[in-house]
Amino acid sequence: MAKNFPISKGGNVKTKTRRLCSQGSIVSLPGLCSLLLVLPLAFALLGCGKEQKVEPQAPIVEVAEVTQKDVPVYAEWVGTLDGLVNATIRGQVQGYLVKQNYTEGEVVRKGQVLFEIDPREFQAALDQAKALLSQSKGVLDQTKAALEQAKAEVSQQDARWTTAKANLARVKPLAEQNAVSKKDLDDAIGAELSMRSGVEAAKAGVGAAEANIIAAEAQVLGSQAAVEKARLNLDFTTVTSPIGGIAGIAKAQVGDLVGPGSAEELTTVSTVDPIKCYISVSEQEYMRAQERKTKQAGKIPLELILSDASTYPYKGEFAFADRQVDVRTGTIKLAAIFPNSQNLLRPGQFSRIRAEMGIKKAALVIPQRAVTEVQGKYLVAVVGAENKVTIKQVKVGERFGQLWVIEEGLTPGEKMVAEGTQKVRDGMVVSPKPFEPQAEAKPEAEKKPKSEPTAQSKPKKR
Repeated sequence: MAKNFPISKGGNVKTKTRRLCSQGSIVSLPGLCSLLLVLPLAFALLGCGKEQKVEPQAPIVEVAEVTQKDVPVYAEWVGTLDGLVNATIRGQVQGYLVKQNYTEGEVVRKGQVLFEIDPREFQAALDQAKALLSQSKGVLDQTKAALEQAKAEVSQQDARWTTAKANLARVKPLAEQNAVSKKDLDDAIGAELSMRSGVEAAKAGVGAAEANIIAAEAQVLGSQAAVEKARLNLDFTTVTSPIGGIAGIAKAQVGDLVGPGSAEELTTVSTVDPIKCYISVSEQEYMRAQERKTKQAGKIPLELILSDASTYPYKGEFAFADRQVDVRTGTIKLAAIFPNSQNLLRPGQFSRIRAEMGIKKAALVIPQRAVTEVQGKYLVAVVGAENKVTIKQVKVGERFGQLWVIEEGLTPGEKMVAEGTQKVRDGMVVSPKPFEPQAEAKPEAEKKPKSEPTAQSKPKKR
């Protein structure tokens, strides 16, 4: 037990402290502080000495080799789909729209009624034209009857003239023999002249009647044309589709005044099976295609790539080329035809057309998953000696299935990371294993993680 030694007021504190330390009675204050600082550091060093340093393991990646393969060379063009036939539906007569008889966006058949215009005015015009036609036919019948009457008059006058001529022929010899008076001869001559004039007048009446018939027939033909026009206008009040196809959205509503003076059409019907795709190719590409066409029998099969990057399941073929090259762009427009029995494709869709232009022999190919695009540069992670990764920039070519043609930057037999590129960096050591390009998807049972107990669930009692 330490003893307490009183310190006198007049004594030296430092001297007393040294004396007591030499006697072993107490520990000096500076030594105590040093001891308190050293002890925690010693315990910390002892604790650190028990931990073991763990080195990070190399990431596991799947690698594939650069191989050589004969791959087809494709050419692609941006295209726009359009209907095989696009019929713009307009009103042929002016009137108020009273009915819409089709469902927008659905298939309509040829001759189907799409709209109806108020027909009352056109029905009245047709009835009036029919009445004028009947009147014209009545006039024609009258002129024909007048012609028959004029012909009968000619016959009568001709008979009278014949009698007068016979009487004159009988009287003339008698007058020369003074068997009859001079007056009888003059009467016979006068009668013959009168009958001749009557015949000529009757014949003139026949000519006039025939002229009247021609005029009446012309009037009848005019009336018939008016009836046909009125009937046609009445038929135009039912607006039908001239083709079969898909009908678009109606541009006019019931109650609108429509007709030839309207700036906007009623709707548009497009035939989409088959459907056309327009592309523009350069003059050089067009010439090469024509040269290949002369060497290759049959038409070039075409693939249609849609806007979602999916490939249309049905092949197409080139149909025709435009008549001239655009002098401003140096391109010519081509049309391709694709079957579209399910009406999946619609006019106006964006698409790309791909055609096989040849075969590239012994091309260097790697899986597409091995290529990473960074700011317009294409990079691959090459696994070299001692499984060390080197990032290389490559020049890519065409794509072929799941493979990508490499133009520059790689040599046959090199290995690159095909799965796990996000794990590696330049100079990193990896643990490679073979790449499986067609790995089967894991079942749903393995994809779903095991459910963990929530904070509110109670633990099971053992």
